[in-house]
Amino acid sequence: MNGGVRLELRPSTTSTLAIDEAETAGTRIQRLVSENPVVIFSRSSSSSSCCMCDVIKRFLISSLDVHPTVIQLDDDEEIAAADVGSGNAPVAFIGGTRIGGFESLVALHLGGHLRTKLAEAGAL
Repeated sequence: MNGGVRLELRPSTTSTLAIDEAETAGTRIQRLVSENPVVIFSRSSSSSSCCMCDVIKRFLISSLDVHPTVIQLDDDEEIAAADVGSGNAPVAFIGGTRIGGFESLVALHLGGHLRTKLAEAGAL
């Protein structure tokens, strides 16, 4: 990883997101997903962060009081490993499971399953 990852942690987080240069991109992504209850990966852009990533964060924080770990990726290998997809569309993981983007989170919420998944992951 050549400085292409930006990490954002909630203020109350006491652990750090260690970066091991010897890890493969896939191993690093899996480790980050397994170590954090809610992770949002997005593609970063040269000018600003992904707006849909901000929408997901605001949705989770304001409606559920969940503070996700947000990781913006620049490196193509890490983007592929996180399965972020094309453009700046973010992907959320809850409890180590890939949930998808904003629409998937809202569908879980409207179906009454999002709070349960967050509680099972230890995010609530």
